[in-house]
Amino acid sequence: MTLSIYLTGLMMGLSLIVAIGAQNAFLLRQGLIGQHVLAVCLACALSDAILILLGVTALGAVSALLPWLDPAMRLGGAAFLLVYAARSLLSAFRSDAALRVAAAPPASLATTLATCLAITWLNPHVYLDTVVLIGTIATRFPGAEYSFAAGAITGSTLFFFSFGYGARLLRPLFARPLAWRVLDGLIALTMTAIAVQLLWAV
Repeated sequence: MTLSIYLTGLMMGLSLIVAIGAQNAFLLRQGLIGQHVLAVCLACALSDAILILLGVTALGAVSALLPWLDPAMRLGGAAFLLVYAARSLLSAFRSDAALRVAAAPPASLATTLATCLAITWLNPHVYLDTVVLIGTIATRFPGAEYSFAAGAITGSTLFFFSFGYGARLLRPLFARPLAWRVLDGLIALTMTAIAVQLLWAV
């Protein structure tokens, strides 16, 4: 059961973090130009780990004090996931966009890390994904929340390091819109499945 919960967290972590945004675009660019890749991957992974643990611990404590918050958050989380899934599915059928990352001039380690942390911690969406959404889903597994959190942290860490160091190999593939369509379709299926699980538990 614990392994199953861990794997659920792993899939959740991968599904949420894989969506292209400012953070991933920055990481991809660093990987393509080969600058401070290890530092950027570590900064992203550690930031995610902190936010996920915050969601699992803090949200659980608040839910214990406010019993109505748990079902409300489940409904809200399911609604968010369904909207997320619908957008991904629409993108899978209609999008012709491909990610293009321009080469960046050399930058110092301090400047690179400051930019990475700003992109990560000043993005309101990251708090919804990690603290609120993952924290809410973790409440489905009383007594095993940390197994779920460990899975989510593993998923995001695997993605960051694979994306950062595999960027040069991925660039030709994800320069084509079809690759993003397939990825968006898989994200839509995963998000829908998790939303159904949340609604079933309400």
